Amino acid sequence: MPREGVLVHRIYERLSKDQMERIHNASMEILTRPGIMCYNKEAADIFSSFGAKVNALPSSGCWQVSIPEALVLGALETTPKVVKLGARSEENSLILDGSEPRVYFASGSETNIWLDMRVESFVSKSDGSVEIKLATFHPRRGMLADLCAAARLGEHLDNLDGFIRPVNIQDEDITEENKDVNKFFACLNNMTKHIMAGLTSLDKLDEVVRMAELIAGGKEELRRNPLISFITCVFKSPLQLVDDTTQKCIEITRRGVPLVISSSPQGGSTAPIKEDGMVAQINAEILGGITLSQLVSPGASVIYGSVPTRAGLDDLADTYGVPEFNNYNIDCVQMARFYGLPCYSTAGVADVKVPGIQATVERLFSQIVIALCGAQYIHYAFGLLDKTATFCPVQAVVDDAHIGMVKSLLRAPKVDEVEVAASLEQIRQVMTTPNKLFVRYIRPKLRSGEVTLPYPFEGDKVTDDVFIRAHERMQELLKRPVEHIPPETSERIFREVPGLLPRLNTYREG
Repeated sequence: MPREGVLVHRIYERLSKDQMERIHNASMEILTRPGIMCYNKEAADIFSSFGAKVNALPSSGCWQVSIPEALVLGALETTPKVVKLGARSEENSLILDGSEPRVYFASGSETNIWLDMRVESFVSKSDGSVEIKLATFHPRRGMLADLCAAARLGEHLDNLDGFIRPVNIQDEDITEENKDVNKFFACLNNMTKHIMAGLTSLDKLDEVVRMAELIAGGKEELRRNPLISFITCVFKSPLQLVDDTTQKCIEITRRGVPLVISSSPQGGSTAPIKEDGMVAQINAEILGGITLSQLVSPGASVIYGSVPTRAGLDDLADTYGVPEFNNYNIDCVQMARFYGLPCYSTAGVADVKVPGIQATVERLFSQIVIALCGAQYIHYAFGLLDKTATFCPVQAVVDDAHIGMVKSLLRAPKVDEVEVAASLEQIRQVMTTPNKLFVRYIRPKLRSGEVTLPYPFEGDKVTDDVFIRAHERMQELLKRPVEHIPPETSERIFREVPGLLPRLNTYREG
C-alpha cells in the first residue's frame, strides 16, 4: 500500500468556476498572442509539425511560437490524471490523483548553505549567577556528506512523504560531469522514500536512469515503480522556453520517467503582480510545457508544477512570507484541479535567515493554507530558510512536528451514528460518577491516534527550549540505521555507472 497522505474533505478555494474559466481563456490567449519565445530548435520544430504557428527571429536567436488552444486541449486529453511516484520501499510510494485532494509533504530546493546549530551557554552581564543555554546557528557550504545526512534524517521524519534534495553538493571533487550520479545515489542509498531532483547535465540522464533501473530491478520494474522523478523549469518567465531545460524535458519524457513541469514567475518583475495576471501567465507557461511533453510522448506522466513567488518591494528578491505568495499558490492548485492534473505546489519557506518565531509563523501560515486547498505534492516544506538559500536540519525536525499537527487539522472528523452514540454513552456514564471527569476515556483515543500527542519540544513553561530539544531529536534520528541499497546492487551500480565517488559505497567502506 502507498503512503496514505491526508485527504482534504473541505478544500479551501479562492476562485469561482467562472473565474477559473476566465483565467483559462486568458492563458489560451497568452499562448497564441503574444505566444512564447522558444530557444530550442527541436521544440520549435515539434510545435510546427503539429500545427503551431512558428516564426524564426534570427536577431534574437529564437522562434516565436503561437500555440493554438486545440493543441493544448488535445495534450490535456493524453496527459495522465493519476501519477505514481514510486519508492525503494513500495509502502512509501505516492499516488497523485488530480481529482483527489490528497496531500503529501516533501522537502525541496537545492540550497548552497547548510545551517549547523550549536548549544552554547551565556552568562547575564547584570547577574553573573544567571546562566542560560541558547541555540546558535552557523552557516557553511553544503557538501555530499550533508546530503547523505539530510536523506537519512528525512527517512526517519514521519511526516516527510517525499524527498527533493535540500542541499547543493559543493565538494572539491564534485564536477558538472559527476554531480548527477552522486546526488541521486546519495539520496537513494540513504532513503526508501521517493526521490525527486533536477538534472544538472543532460548527458548524465541515461546514467541516472540506469542506476534507478538497477535498483528497481529492470526497465519494466522502474516503469511500474518509478522510484525517481525529475523537475524541469522549462520556462524562464515571462514566456521563454529555455534551450537546455527544454531539451531535458523532451528527453526525460522520452525515457518514461515522471516529470514536474515547473514554472516560477515572480509577481511584480517577471509576471504581473496582480493575482489574475500572475495566475494566467504561470498557467500558460505550465500548459505550454505540458503540451510539449505530450507532443513528444503522448501519455507521458507529468505534474503541474506551480512555484509562484512575489518580488520584494525593496530588492526584487523572491518573497515567500507575504499573503500574495499564498494567494498565487492556492489559485494555481485550483487551476491544476480545473484540468484534473496532479499539482506540485509550494509552502513552508521562511524569508528570515535563522530559525525562530518569524520563521515559524511564515512557514506554518503557508503550510496550513496550501494544504487546505488540496495540493497533492507540497514541496519546500522542510527546513528552508533565507527564502530558498539555506537548509537547516534542526528546522526540518521542527517542521516535521508542525506538519504532523497540520495533517491532524486536515483529517475529517468522525461524526456518525456509532461515534455519536458512544459519546452519548460516555456522557451518561460520567454523570453518574462523583468526579464527573472523562479522563478514563483519553488513553484509548491516544492509542488510536484520534487525539494529538503533546508538542514534542515543549519546555518547562518558563524557558523556550524548542530548538535545543529539536537538536537532541535530530541527533537521535541521525543515529538510527537506514536501509541501504543491497550490497550486490550497490556493487553493480558502481561497476556500470561511471563517476560515482568511492566514499559513497557503504559496503566498501564497511
